[in-house]
Amino acid sequence: MVGPEQACPIAPVVDIVFSRWTTPILWALNEYGRQRFMELEHRIATITPKVLTQRLRQLERDGLVVRTYHPEVPPRVEYEISELGRSLAPLFATLAEWSAVNLDKVDLARRDYDTTERPPRHRV
Repeated sequence: MVGPEQACPIAPVVDIVFSRWTTPILWALNEYGRQRFMELEHRIATITPKVLTQRLRQLERDGLVVRTYHPEVPPRVEYEISELGRSLAPLFATLAEWSAVNLDKVDLARRDYDTTERPPRHRV
């Protein structure tokens, strides 16, 4: 039996970059530059503060985001995409291009699938 890393060599990258909230965070930091926590929270309106904190910590640990603490009163913390994170920009651009060309086709395929009668599936 082969592990996912051998079956698909990009599986570890997909796990890092394409988890539920990682992509919108990286996209926002790449598109809009350095941001404070509240700015990110407002850009990604459906994320909770707890999840945003967890994802930012993980992205910092993975080397994709840089956190800068400014010892002011009140303290200020900013997040920005790192050089390593920025190296994903061509990948995001390619995916954005693919989306623009193909999402309508995916929607059409789903509608066709949902309206076509199929024989019952048998479990093996």
